[in-house]
Amino acid sequence: MPTSKRLPLPRADPAAPPRLSFTAAERRIIRRLQSPLDVQRWLNVLPYNNEKGGETLRSFRGVVKRGTAHCLEAALSAAVILEQHRYPPLVLSFESIDLLDHVIFVYRGPRGWGSVARSRDPGLHGRKPVFATPRALALSYFDPYIDFTGLIKGYAVVDLRVLGDYDWRLSETNVWKVERMLLEWPHRRIAWSRARERRWRVRYRAFREAHEYKPWKYYPRRDRWTELPPSVRARG
Repeated sequence: MPTSKRLPLPRADPAAPPRLSFTAAERRIIRRLQSPLDVQRWLNVLPYNNEKGGETLRSFRGVVKRGTAHCLEAALSAAVILEQHRYPPLVLSFESIDLLDHVIFVYRGPRGWGSVARSRDPGLHGRKPVFATPRALALSYFDPYIDFTGLIKGYAVVDLRVLGDYDWRLSETNVWKVERMLLEWPHRRIAWSRARERRWRVRYRAFREAHEYKPWKYYPRRDRWTELPPSVRARG
């Protein structure tokens, strides 16, 4: 009598988005924002979360409810939205010598790596997907990161799925575990020229003494940046 062969179980698609209980408002945003550039434009018009009522780290759900986002909240929101369009939920964390770190969402397009980001600093927003490696993408932020005290000393790319069952996507409360994980994650060191640091810091100080806003037009290779928020573009 012939033995029956058991068919192999189908493998789960690693790019398949998780099934989440989105609200109607969240689903409308996800349907409307189909690409990283769409998400960048959405974040650009959100007021920056200055945390005047106390520090926050809101999930995508919290950002939609409150209508504001700071850098890490923006990166988490981009990760949730674009994960539903089959982008891995990757973020790139920067370490700065003044401990004022920055986090962006990163992705790989047909021509290279790009990013989606929100910041109080014009030069720390998104980048077009034209960078050969995550390191090259990270280095595009080096000059704009330099202000009175800031300087990138390291970076790390982290897949947020390492958090397992922790609800960083839709939590109704602050998701501080994400911040703790990124702070503890090993970062790759970046070597820098002291002369370059001094040159850009002098230039930044001179600009700020002459203007009430932060510079952006004098940075090189702005052709690789994505669109800046309207409030930034309105300033020279």
